[in-house]
Amino acid sequence: MKKTAICDRLGIEYPIVQAPMAWITPAEFAAAVSNAGGLGTIGPMAGIKGPREAGDADVVGERLREQIRKARSLTSKPFSANVPVGRGGRAPISDRMVDVIIEEKPPVVIVVMGSPALYTKRLKAAGIFVMHAVGSVKHAQFAEAQGVDAVICEGYEGGGHLGGEELTTFVMTPQVADAVKIPVVAGGGIGDARGLVAALALGASAAYVGTRFMATIECPVHPNMKQAILDAIDTSTIAFGRKTGLSRCLKNEYTREHVALEAGGSSFEEMREYERSGTPSLQGRRRVPAALIDGNVVHGSAAMGAVAGLVKEVVSVADLIQSMVKGADEILKRLA
Repeated sequence: MKKTAICDRLGIEYPIVQAPMAWITPAEFAAAVSNAGGLGTIGPMAGIKGPREAGDADVVGERLREQIRKARSLTSKPFSANVPVGRGGRAPISDRMVDVIIEEKPPVVIVVMGSPALYTKRLKAAGIFVMHAVGSVKHAQFAEAQGVDAVICEGYEGGGHLGGEELTTFVMTPQVADAVKIPVVAGGGIGDARGLVAALALGASAAYVGTRFMATIECPVHPNMKQAILDAIDTSTIAFGRKTGLSRCLKNEYTREHVALEAGGSSFEEMREYERSGTPSLQGRRRVPAALIDGNVVHGSAAMGAVAGLVKEVVSVADLIQSMVKGADEILKRLA
């Protein structure tokens, strides 16, 4: 496979970027992706053991420092750290994460869920390649104006947190590619060679892959989540939460209750309280780690993209990347 602009800029072999996935992408996993030729990414909560630690800016920052140093010891290839931009009481946590990243200087940072005006200039001044996730052409143009090095299109098909405009990968990517001069990465619904070729055809320089990486041997997500992905069909996920922040998860009791409450006219505050309260089966966990770490795929927030319906087996990270790259080459030859 020919190298793209992102490959050249980052020094990676293949145009595949592993999406950050909160609690389940620690240094070992990110290093495995990088060693296999892609760009591995450390998730923001890697190594965090519970809600108390997750709410402590200093603890989160030092755990991130540990993860960056560990990744550096496990791979000589480029890797990324992720910063979700916090709001309100979460802002000090993302501020601390950025401080640590500037001190430790991982090669790349992926910033999500917030404005590129907050951290881009500081990160760039530290010599770090900045990729910012966007959900529309306007957002991408603003990110470019703020100096980011590349933008990531987060399509509506993707898992976990989504942009509010509900634009699909197929629609958003070419429009963003036409509107900016910096490299574009396409994410949402990509999990095999066909998706990789499609991303490149739409004008992207790389594919942003999350859910498919969950179903790999090296990913430390709970086995129940891996099985849920393998069992998924085309209609197994749902995008929900327009009051609390749009996201896509496995359809389960949690999403059904959430949708019913929202349809019934519950306020934002009531919805947030529902999110925090949970059920006895969560044992005090927040809903995301309850699913990803504890394997509660009934009442937890089991984030996964619509691409889950394509996933039929658990493979190694290296085998997944090679299958995508070799399959893409075969498709391109056939099309030529």
